[in-house]
Amino acid sequence: MPLILGTNSIKDTGYDVANSCRFNSGSSDNLSIALSSTATNTKKGTLSFWFKSQGLNFQFPIAKGAGTVFYLYFNSSNQLVWQNGLTNTRITTQVFRDPTAWGNLVVNFDTTQATASNRQKMFYNGVEITSFGTSNDLSEDQVISIFDGDSNTRAISGYVGGGYYSGYICEVVGIDGEQLDPTSFGEFDSDSPNIWKPKSVSGLSFGNNGFYLEFKQSGTSANSSGLGADTSGNDHHFTVNNLTAEDQSLDTCTNNFATLNPLVQAGSVTSGATHTFSNGNLTLTGGTNKWIADYGTFALTTGKWFYEVKLTTFGNPSGSPIRVGWGAINDVVKDNNIYFRGLTYDLQGIVRYGSGGTDGGTTTGRTAFVQGDIVSIAIDIDNDEITFYKNGSSQGTISIISGVTYGIFASDYNNKVAELNTGSPPFSISSGNSDGNGYGNFEYSVPSGYYSLCTKNLAEYG
Repeated sequence: MPLILGTNSIKDTGYDVANSCRFNSGSSDNLSIALSSTATNTKKGTLSFWFKSQGLNFQFPIAKGAGTVFYLYFNSSNQLVWQNGLTNTRITTQVFRDPTAWGNLVVNFDTTQATASNRQKMFYNGVEITSFGTSNDLSEDQVISIFDGDSNTRAISGYVGGGYYSGYICEVVGIDGEQLDPTSFGEFDSDSPNIWKPKSVSGLSFGNNGFYLEFKQSGTSANSSGLGADTSGNDHHFTVNNLTAEDQSLDTCTNNFATLNPLVQAGSVTSGATHTFSNGNLTLTGGTNKWIADYGTFALTTGKWFYEVKLTTFGNPSGSPIRVGWGAINDVVKDNNIYFRGLTYDLQGIVRYGSGGTDGGTTTGRTAFVQGDIVSIAIDIDNDEITFYKNGSSQGTISIISGVTYGIFASDYNNKVAELNTGSPPFSISSGNSDGNGYGNFEYSVPSGYYSLCTKNLAEYG
């Protein structure tokens, strides 16, 4: 079975979520709305959403930053903060810093309750959060502004002016007028009782100012065809700010796709250099004059797997080209050097293979790349071979070492940019190809018997 960092694989989730929205803080991506109708009850309400972060550090998944504020954000210590107005704040002792896993956050409130501790509650993956470094209770009958029809702007990602979120969000549910438990939005899997999964919310009452964002559409207008379309029946459609059709993602809480993992790096990172990650850890920008190796979020010992990389920016490819392929994740760093067993294809058309050193050897004669090309990489771990493709044309099949745990491998240098597509692309796809199970969206055909790197496939073939 594969090791899947930070998540679990279930093929039959019962209720499937088709889409998420991918936010990038660097481009100030957000969805916003100003509610003006009268709320059902400003003293009772619930918010639920699923998220997979790019890496949390002072980011606001949901906020209302004007009038009486409502802030739900992760601080610089990766703790969750819920702030209502200027005086009520709860800060968890629990930290949230796993960029590989989907999680469900539910916050609810009912300030009419006599017991102060019951007036607001926070849940993560179905379990109530009860440990707080700071905890100021809501006052009895306090008005909470998130569903108030005061015409001030609410935002998904940011607080209207800063704190923008980087990562994925799906199944955003706002309930105006009821304090609901997490069991209204999810349930523990009957076969794997430690796994929390979503369930249909079709039977819920959303109240006057409630909303439900499924991200089923990819348009950029604030209407039923937009990325911020409200499918609750209230037609509270959010305005789309700086997002594009490519930000409608197939990576969801019921089918988690592999990305690069910013927590697993090797090479010159020990000298203080870092790569820049964006677009949900799918876009990689190399550090200045430093080699850094990056690995994916899935570690695999069996199966046949496929992914693509678009080579977006690399300037002069000679001397220090991007290298992409598969590497053994069990031999990452020794003596501050990159040590791996695997194969990579670089922009000069050279296949490099490791066998215990930085470069165990090379083979030449493959076609070099130019900017904008797409390299596809298919690995057959069961039969110990790997095939590289340039723009859909095979560059030959090469044998690989058996008995190794493999993961996506990318090595980058000097501000070059590569975009990874494991099935939920960050770049525009002109053709559209899925694997044999119907998962993923690729520019070029997936070879027969090979599959995209997602948890639905891992549960069956990993």
